[in-house]
Amino acid sequence: MDRRDFLHVAALAPLAAAASRTGTLGVSAPPPNWARLRTQLAGTLVLPGDAGYNTARRLYNPAFDRIRPGGVAYCANAADVSACVTFARTSGVPVTARSGGHSYAGWSTGTGLVIDVSRMSTVTYDGPRSSGPSQGAAKLDPHAGGRATIGAGAKLIDVYDKLARHGVSIPAGSCPTVGIGGLTLGGGIGVVSRKYGLTCDTLESVRVVTADGRVLTCDAARNAGLYWACRGGGGGNFGVAVSFTFRTFEARDVTVFFLHWPWSKAGAVVKAWQSWGPSAPDELWSSLHLARSASGLDAAVVGTYVGGRAALDRLLAPLVAKAGRPSSRSARTVPYLEGMKVMGGCAAMTIDQCRRMPREAFSAKSHMAYGKLPADGIRTLVNRVERGGRHAVLLDAMGGAIGRVGPAATAFPHRAALFSVQYYEEGTDRGWLRSLHSDMSKYFGDHAYVNYIDPELQTWRNAYYGPNAARLAEVKSTYDPDRLFRLPQGI
Repeated sequence: MDRRDFLHVAALAPLAAAASRTGTLGVSAPPPNWARLRTQLAGTLVLPGDAGYNTARRLYNPAFDRIRPGGVAYCANAADVSACVTFARTSGVPVTARSGGHSYAGWSTGTGLVIDVSRMSTVTYDGPRSSGPSQGAAKLDPHAGGRATIGAGAKLIDVYDKLARHGVSIPAGSCPTVGIGGLTLGGGIGVVSRKYGLTCDTLESVRVVTADGRVLTCDAARNAGLYWACRGGGGGNFGVAVSFTFRTFEARDVTVFFLHWPWSKAGAVVKAWQSWGPSAPDELWSSLHLARSASGLDAAVVGTYVGGRAALDRLLAPLVAKAGRPSSRSARTVPYLEGMKVMGGCAAMTIDQCRRMPREAFSAKSHMAYGKLPADGIRTLVNRVERGGRHAVLLDAMGGAIGRVGPAATAFPHRAALFSVQYYEEGTDRGWLRSLHSDMSKYFGDHAYVNYIDPELQTWRNAYYGPNAARLAEVKSTYDPDRLFRLPQGI
């Protein structure tokens, strides 16, 4: 705890005492006055029975459509968020923050008040002027330090689109409808992370509404402990983030590529990729996909390369030599924004269509791999994917810039991981997931990614946060001593 955090604790002490008298947790608290909250907001409060309530309460995953919040507040600004936090604290209503609504466990909704920041989606850029177009992007001084300030409710496709107009970007994920808030707070593994780092690695400051209703600016000098926690400590734990300021990089053209092998080569592909992908040059990011779908079984490696096709072909050669010749292969060099659309599965769509990708019912689990799979682990993985159903396993390469940050420098602890592992199952039957996750824990151990949050994970504190868990608990006690912000797997 630094000196600023200590002073903040002292300032909170009288508030905490008053809160205990007035019933922060609902003890002797007055009935919630939803009508009064509505008058305090510049945004919109949607209550049961209001037009639009059924839409307002939905997340990306239809599996959670059964949850009915007491109210959904579409906040227009930080003052709205502060009013909602104060309402929740004084009335004893449970509160949940929502950015993009993609929580794997459905924890961006609840039965109380949902603070939805999706309308706080402005993206602004402050940086060097371009010197003219260059292959679809503005040409910038690579040594100049541009900054992007992004509202916590912005979706990734809008972040990519609006920053591309200035010829810059930030390292982020692939799904176009994910909110920048949740992605950043959990760390932010993305498709150029090996070159530019995690999303949280380029975060210079964040504005957060804390449990006392104040709007705090957090950076390396102000509220430094909370700033640290907001870079990998998970969304929903410490307050409601309302905006982020990031360093940007020049958005150069990228080469996107897809290689597919017959299923008989799946084991060889896994063996070759896990040695090749995490140790490739920083400019090369790749993901290994093993999938069973309606069209059959597929083993594929997809990725991005910050460079041209000829150089990529040379880098792919060692993978192909060890895995065998792919049955299909494609690669093309495109402007950065188009590359992000390709990775997001909406290459042929308009930005507006990317923003409205259809909802999907799914279940998921994860691991973080600190070592390579041995031969029996590869066989187990491939054999389990072969079994009936519609499911997939995605191995995303780490290393590069990710691994050059110390595990305690930010709250994200998995800097030494070789790759992340995502297990997806269509629908809500988690049987295949549970069985495969259990089998693979023998090889991957007790490590998981908080942004792929798993409601069934018993060892979640160590799996998500490792040695950083204790410091995160200190930050929690500093900024939310009465635990207004609660999750089933909350700090």
